[in-house]
Amino acid sequence: MLNNMFFIAKTPAFLKWLYPSCIWKIPNERNQIFLTFDDGPTDSFTARILALLKDESIKATFFCVGSQIDKNSALFQEIIQADHAIANHTYNHLNGWNTKKQEYLNNTQKCQQLTKTSLFRPPYGKITRKQLKVLKKNYKIIMWDVAGGDFIDRLSSNDLINNVVKNTCSGSIIVLHDNEKFGEKMLASLPEIIRQLKEKGFVFSKIPSDARAQL
Repeated sequence: MLNNMFFIAKTPAFLKWLYPSCIWKIPNERNQIFLTFDDGPTDSFTARILALLKDESIKATFFCVGSQIDKNSALFQEIIQADHAIANHTYNHLNGWNTKKQEYLNNTQKCQQLTKTSLFRPPYGKITRKQLKVLKKNYKIIMWDVAGGDFIDRLSSNDLINNVVKNTCSGSIIVLHDNEKFGEKMLASLPEIIRQLKEKGFVFSKIPSDARAQL
């Protein structure tokens, strides 16, 4: 789970064991990896990410917050038109551990009215077992295999690059953020992350709607 005090770039195996119905990685034979962006769309950063992805001819998955979609509806349509995957990240970026089950479910459904997707990621990676039990009936719950750490103040852009490049393997789901708080450091790192991962022979893909949980 994302935590500013205690951070590990590579998701520990015990978390995958605790939440086996969630998708942490997508094994494949094509050396595919899955770049994901949380918390947008934001006018300051999402448009610049889209331009970079277009230049690099790669696809990604955007876990969108409903309130941000309402603020940036044209930008949201640009993500769709560029054929990236859209995913649900709740309407108000709720922390599931601090939110009652029905409120959390209602907030997710409010976002779903905008995203119309089968993919969901809980903000902060924090979701209760009761919330998960309901949501996994209708969504693929997408977590991550590699976290760059753009949300960690003490980490530099070079740290972010190293965290992603050193820990990525075939099937990895990589989480970064296109929000106002972390976007600048992430964007400063993204071109080099992409360059080095391409150099290693990885193929960037969007998360498929039929992705399955595997331990």
